[in-house]
Amino acid sequence: MDTATTALGRASPWNIGKLLGQKPPLRLKEIWAIRIRLQLVHRTRDLALFNLAINTMRRTKPDADLSADQESPSRSIAAWAHQA
Repeated sequence: MDTATTALGRASPWNIGKLLGQKPPLRLKEIWAIRIRLQLVHRTRDLALFNLAINTMRRTKPDADLSADQESPSRSIAAWAHQA
């Protein structure tokens, strides 16, 4: 029998005792450690994909912090035009 089965013959869940949910974001030190390791083993393609992912994440993050007034400059321009 499989080692993951119990006395009842059912498989036990694989994630018992593991932390669930979202992982914390990478720190700057961890990002540079990954980059250095990829450079040392000459994994140029993986390094390029990693840099692309990090840059994409950095570009999209400030957009979530915008308020409703900052999202659409046309709204504030329209409000300003009606006040004048």
